[in-house]
Amino acid sequence: MSDSFDAVIVGGGHHATIIAPYLARAGMSVGVFEQHSFIGGSAHSIPGPVKGVTQNPCAHWTRFYSHPAYKDFNLKDEGLQYVFPEGNEAMVFDDGSYYVGFSSNKVVDAVGTQEPWAEGVQRTHENIKAFSQRDADTYMRFRDAYEKHIKKAFGTQRFSPPTPWGTPDALEKLLTIEDSMIEPVHELMSSRQLAYDMFESDELRTLFMRAAVTSTGCYPDDVLGLQGFVHNIALVLSLEPAAIAVGGTGSISKALVKAGEKRGVKYFTGQRVDEIVQENGRATGIRLADGTFVGANIVVSDLGLPQTVLQLLRNTEVAEKIRHRLGNIVYDRGQLVWANVVSKEIPDYSAKLGNTDVGAQPRLYWGKKDPDWFATRYQAEIMTEGISPHMYMLTSTDSQWDTTRTPDGLHITGIEEFSAPLRFYDSGQWTKLEKEFEKRVREQWPTYAPNMTEDNIVAMQFFMPTHINAGKPDMIEGGYVEGAHLASQLGRFRPIPELAGYKTILPNLYNCSANVHAGSGIGRGSSYNAWKQIAADLGIDPDAVVREPAE
Repeated sequence: MSDSFDAVIVGGGHHATIIAPYLARAGMSVGVFEQHSFIGGSAHSIPGPVKGVTQNPCAHWTRFYSHPAYKDFNLKDEGLQYVFPEGNEAMVFDDGSYYVGFSSNKVVDAVGTQEPWAEGVQRTHENIKAFSQRDADTYMRFRDAYEKHIKKAFGTQRFSPPTPWGTPDALEKLLTIEDSMIEPVHELMSSRQLAYDMFESDELRTLFMRAAVTSTGCYPDDVLGLQGFVHNIALVLSLEPAAIAVGGTGSISKALVKAGEKRGVKYFTGQRVDEIVQENGRATGIRLADGTFVGANIVVSDLGLPQTVLQLLRNTEVAEKIRHRLGNIVYDRGQLVWANVVSKEIPDYSAKLGNTDVGAQPRLYWGKKDPDWFATRYQAEIMTEGISPHMYMLTSTDSQWDTTRTPDGLHITGIEEFSAPLRFYDSGQWTKLEKEFEKRVREQWPTYAPNMTEDNIVAMQFFMPTHINAGKPDMIEGGYVEGAHLASQLGRFRPIPELAGYKTILPNLYNCSANVHAGSGIGRGSSYNAWKQIAADLGIDPDAVVREPAE
C-alpha cells in the first residue's frame, strides 16, 4: 500500500467504482478503501440459493448501459453486456385482468443507442385501450412529450449538479413548456394524486402507485417531486427499454473495477477507514482502523453524509445546524425484502390469463386491482404488521434472457416486497416475519401463476432489512434509498440544503454517495456529478484523457 495518493476514496461501493476511473483518467493516483471483502456495494452478485445459480442479493433492475461511464470506459469490452427484452412492464391482477407494456424504443448497438419501435408503441397502446381509451390516449401524448422534451431533460437533471434555489433545473424548465405534459402542480402532488390525475383506470392507477414504491421508495401519500414523477411514469409506460445485465448486477462492478485497474486505481478490501484526517481546515488523508495513515490531496467519501461528517470527521468542528439536520434525515421509506426463487419452470401466468405475452417482462407485478385500497391501506398494513398480508409482488425471471445465471433445467426469479423500518421489530420478530413472508409467497403466487407450486419451487433465499443494514450501514433502517426520496430530500435539498452539492464542510472533501443528488439506484448521477465538481474546482476538463488504459 502506498502511504499517499492524489485521491483516496472512502468506501468501495457502487459510486466509488464509477468515480475512481474518472479520477485516474485525469492522471491522478487513486486508492479505494473498502471494509468488506468485495468492491461494488449493492451492485453485487453471489452464488445461490442452490449450486450453479448466481443471484443478486440487493440491486436487481438496472439500466447502467445509459450511464456516461458505460461509453466513457467502453464497459462492454470490460465484460458488461446487456440483453434487451421486448416486453417491459406488466401487472397481473387478482380478478384475472392484466396490463402489458412493451418498450417504445429499441437499443440497436453496444453503446446503448435507441431507435423508436413503432410496434412496441402500438402493442402497448392496444393493451391499454382494452381497459381505457382515455388512458391509451394519455399514453400516446405522454410518449410524444417524453421523446420531444422529457427524456433529454431527465438525463440532464440526473447527470448535473443541483441548481441553486431560484434557478430552474432541467425538469423544472419543462413547467413552462405547454406540450411537455408536466405542470407546476405535479411538483406538489402526492403519488396518489399523480396516479389519479394522469389515469382513469384502476389498472394504471394501481400500477403507478405500486411502481412508485419500487422506483422511489415512496408511498401513495408521499410527494415524489418532478424527479420521482418522471422516473416512475417512464417505467410504468415502458418509455425506456428494459435491460438485463448478463451475469447479474455484479457484472457492472467487475467491469468498472477493470476500467479502474487499467488506469492505475488501487483497490484495498478488508480496510475500514476509521477517520478522515484534517489539518488547517483541509483533509490531509485517512486513518485506517489499524492506525495506518494514508495521505491524500483529495478525499472522496462514498459513505452517506451522516457517516462521513458525524463519524469520520468526529474531531472536526461541525456547525450546529448541519449536525442537527444530518441527525434528522428521514429514512423510513424503501425498506423491503429482496428474495431469489429458484424453480424448475418459469412462472406461467398465461395458464390463468390465456395470453402468452404475460410473463416475458423484466418487471412484472401482481396484486389486487384496487387503487383505493392500495392508496389507503397498503402502507398502513406494512407499518403495523411488518409486511402487508395482501402482497403486491415485483418479480423478474432473468434466466429467460440470461442463461448464464442458472444451470440447465432451472430458472431464477428475483422478487421484492416492501416492509416496515428495521427498528420496528427485534431480530427474533424479523426472523418470524421472514418465515411468514415465505409462507405468503408460496400461498399467493400460485393464484397468479398456477405452476408456482411446491413441486416447482426448488429454493428461496431472503434478504430482510436486518441483512441489508448489517452489510450496508448507509442503508439506515434497512432501506435501499439512503435517505427517503421525498421531494424535500431531492435535488438541491438532498439530503439537507446545506450539503446538497458534492462538497462537504472541508474544501477538498467530497461526497459521491447515493445520499446526495441524484439519489439511490444503480446508475444514478451522484458520483459522475461529484467528479465534475472536483474537475471544476481543480480547473481541469472533466472529459480530458490524461492516462490511457493499460493493456
